[in-house]
Amino acid sequence: MKNIKIKRIYDTYEKSDGYRVLVDRLWPRGMTKAKARLDLWAKEIAPSAEIRKEFGHKDSKWESFKTAYLKELKNNPQVAGFMKNIQDQETVTLIYAAKSEKHNNAAVLREYLIGL
Repeated sequence: MKNIKIKRIYDTYEKSDGYRVLVDRLWPRGMTKAKARLDLWAKEIAPSAEIRKEFGHKDSKWESFKTAYLKELKNNPQVAGFMKNIQDQETVTLIYAAKSEKHNNAAVLREYLIGL
């Protein structure tokens, strides 16, 4: 895996997305599986319901969410299996449903994966 991108699920699919992975625990509203065009749904490495609800997509809670999610990722045994699934992909696009392009779990996950 050489290139990790993030993209909102409601944005148009592009061939350049490569291997598309939904990284949300909940299925996005109004999205069909056919339209999503996913290769994998990695809900087991998504943020827990507890920290997701605490964050509530409020910019003021971004730093605490990011810290909590990074801690979850470090302690999540499912991350190793996820890495095996994506390691041979040229491009991986982490797909998320949140409205914010900067403050979402895919951005945190991307940062975490790049740092490994």
